[in-house]
Amino acid sequence: MSLVVAETAKSYYNNNNIKGAVMVELKVRKFGNSLGVVLPKEVISRLNTQDGAPLYLTEAPEGGYRLVPYDPDFETKMTKAEDIMRRYRDTLHVLAQ
Repeated sequence: MSLVVAETAKSYYNNNNIKGAVMVELKVRKFGNSLGVVLPKEVISRLNTQDGAPLYLTEAPEGGYRLVPYDPDFETKMTKAEDIMRRYRDTLHVLAQ
């Protein structure tokens, strides 16, 4: 399986492993009773993340994985929230007072 690191709309690592794509090898290490990977400095920089910040690992359509610094379901959640706010605009306006 391949690991794909992406940020918002721009993918830094090509998930199809096309010739010339940047690939970073990560080693699985034991941390207490868990297993983890250490991200190299350049990956941390490209993900625009820092110590303690959440990262999301999701399955990619081609069978690999994608590691992203944002909640992949956020857009869906916001679309639903905006729909509710639009439908109940008057009610929410009254409640806000």
